[in-house]
Parts: sequence; C-alpha cells; structure tokens
Amino acid sequence: MEQIAQLARLGLFDARVPRYTSYPPATVFSTETGAGFQAECLRGLDPAEPVSVYVHIPFCERLCWFCACRTQGTTSLTPVAAYLETLKAELALVAPLLPKGLRMGQLHWGGGTPTILTPDMITQLAGAIKGVFTPTDDLAFSVEIDPTLVDDDKIAALAAAGMTRASIGVQDFAPKVQDAIGRHQSFAQTKACVDSLRAAGITSLNADLVYGLPHQTAARLTASIDQVLALDPDRIALFGYAHVPHMSKRQKLIKDADLAGDQMRFQMAQGAATQFAVAGFQAIGIDHFARPDDTLAKAADNGGLRRNFQGYTDDNCRTLIGLGASSISSYRAGYVQNAAATPAYSERIAAGQLPGARGHRHSDSDRLQARVIEMLMCNFTIDFRVLESEFDAPLAALDGAVTRIRTQFAEVIDLTSDHLRITDAGRPLTRIIAQAFDAYAPSGAVYSKAS
Repeated sequence: MEQIAQLARLGLFDARVPRYTSYPPATVFSTETGAGFQAECLRGLDPAEPVSVYVHIPFCERLCWFCACRTQGTTSLTPVAAYLETLKAELALVAPLLPKGLRMGQLHWGGGTPTILTPDMITQLAGAIKGVFTPTDDLAFSVEIDPTLVDDDKIAALAAAGMTRASIGVQDFAPKVQDAIGRHQSFAQTKACVDSLRAAGITSLNADLVYGLPHQTAARLTASIDQVLALDPDRIALFGYAHVPHMSKRQKLIKDADLAGDQMRFQMAQGAATQFAVAGFQAIGIDHFARPDDTLAKAADNGGLRRNFQGYTDDNCRTLIGLGASSISSYRAGYVQNAAATPAYSERIAAGQLPGARGHRHSDSDRLQARVIEMLMCNFTIDFRVLESEFDAPLAALDGAVTRIRTQFAEVIDLTSDHLRITDAGRPLTRIIAQAFDAYAPSGAVYSKAS
C-alpha cells in the first residue's frame, strides 16, 4: 500500500500519456508529409542495410469490442481477395523505388486477422513480398494468429512461407470477460492451435494478454495466466486495456462501470509480473516478459532492445516499411502512414499513387528526444555518455526536462553526471517520466492511462 500511495502522489493514476511506440507519437503526424516524402525515403535506402517489412491485414470475422486497431468486419472473403490484389499492386509501386540488392531481415503480418487469409492467399502474399524484398538467410517472420480462425492447412502454408514466430492473442480466458469484450476463445481452441503450430515446426511462440478488461479480477487474470503458462510460450506481452471510446466506436459497448479502478488495474499488472517471474520469465521493459534464452531477453541484456509500433523488439533493422491500409513506415528521416481507411488506401493504389497520407519529418531534436525516450522505455536509464557518442549536438537541450524530472520525481530516480536511472519502485511511472522529453502536446489528443 505504501508503494501505491507513493505512485498516486506522483501522478500515476491521474496521467494519460502516449505509449511511445514511436516518437513523435502518431497524433503529431500531418498531411503535409505524405507520398512524396515516402518516395524520397524509399529511394534513399542503403542497400547494405536490411529492412523490416510490416503488412497490415485489416479484416476480422468478429470485431472484438476492446480493440482500437484499424480493422473492419467481414463475413465474406470477397473483400479480402480484393485487398490482397491491392497489396500486390502496392508492392509493384514500391519495387522500382528500392535500391538494387536491398534485403529484408524481418517480416511481420498483423491486423486485424492475418489468419483470415486462405492457404492459397497466404502463399500468394508471401511470394509477392519476397518477389520485391529478398529475404536474408536469417529472416525472422512473425504472424499474429487468431486460434479461432486458423487450421492445419493455414498453419502449413505459413510454415512453408517461412514463418518463424507465432503471436497468439489470448487477452483473458474467463468466460465473463470474454462475453464483455465480444471475443469467445476457449483454452481448448488455443491449445489445439499451439499444438498444430509446433507440429508444423513453429517452435517460437508469443502470447498476448490484456489487463484492465471489463469484469476482469485479479483471480480471473491469475487463472488465465496459469493457462497461458501451460502453453509454454517463449514471450508474453501484458498490455493495459486502453478505454478510448472516442476513438474506437466499438468500445462504447463496454460499460465504464464494468472496468476496474486505477489501483486495481495496477495491482493486477503487478500480480501478473510476479507470476511471470516465478515461472522463470524475465521482465522486458514495461509490459513484456521473455524466457532468459529468448532473443528478446538477450537483446535486453546486451543493449539491443528496441521499441517500435508493435511494442518491444529485438529487430535491429533501422528501417520499417509498412504495407497496407493504415500501416506506418519508419525511416531515418521520419514516419509515413498509409491512408487509414481501406477504401481510401485502395483508391490511391488504383490511381497508381503511393498510399502515404500523413507523417512526420524528423528534426535533429526529434532524433535526440526519440533516442532518450527509447532508452527510458527499454532500459529505464538515460546514458548520457552513449548519447554524447551518438549525437554531435550538445545535450544541453535536455537540461530543462532533466530539471523537471529531478524536481518532480527525485524519490524514484538516480541522477548523476553519467546517467538518469528510474529505480525499481519508479518503473510504473516510466511513460510519465518519458513525457518530460516530449516536445509535442497535440491539442485534443487523449492518450491511454499510465496505470
């Protein structure tokens, strides 16, 4: 209770802040930066540096009420097939802009529900991507899997396409919670999916859980975690539910009264972290956990942990190319997001135009602040010596933020001339402390709870 009182006094339960999967956050993106900048960035890629590729499949047979992702429901494969052709057309537009010899080191399919694709569609899409981006010998290929919408044939097609990691959505196994979020998925279905993946040779497994869901209690979350641990995953992501009905209309189906209070949310997250630790998992950043021999844990240990739009990653590619509606590309020069609505995205492609609709061109200060925030989000420490070696610009630009942090959070930080480190007790405040280095405060932007 003493820690909760301290965190409450320091603002944890009042703050709404970005998740900082990017800096600046996507709320800063402007339509002044779009397709022209996208083409410029693609042409300027260094062929000696492998890139990551993300493909967004926005379709779902069911729309989970808690989800705020860019998705759309469908009961037919007709729009999915049309979308696949549009993805191929986008690849055809991107291909001539790429330097010869460029390779792909990471590939991720997300959504939506990538496993809505038929086996033939999976094969077609994988072939089209590899026809433009030559894979490296050690390509890491991950796919988000819905256990209720996958079968042995789809898994076989994904394995044949080179998938190396499966990311399985669980959220919570409690029936009352599933009723309240419109997502019914039994443990038996999930285990059958895991067994099929492993039989196909996909041994690397990530499981996603969410705390703070309607009707969720500490006991229900503990029971769900026990079931997830029985599946023996290599990584687990535990995300806090972001209730943003002003952004996601389907969340209006979730009643505020059914949600846990801020302190209960915090206690659920802390209890889950303890449960993972007892099971032998290493805490990674603010919301991931991994077996000590997993590459994510190794990256955290050797300073190679990174933060991108999917969360924490061991991906060391400096460029992420997003394909599909709403996908965001990350280049050294800045970000570009494709048109978010599927019809608008498809119209741009049909007109022979790159689909970049908004974005942000980085300034020198953006790059410095982004690196500082990533250090905090990944390692809970700003290493001033490393920053001085990476940036020619003086670090005096950080002085104001450091002073504010020292004043407001003195009891949970360790500050020397070499570093600013968040103590173990202060780690729940990481996003709030990181915001001190955020130079952007968009009018009207409403972020998720820091707790």
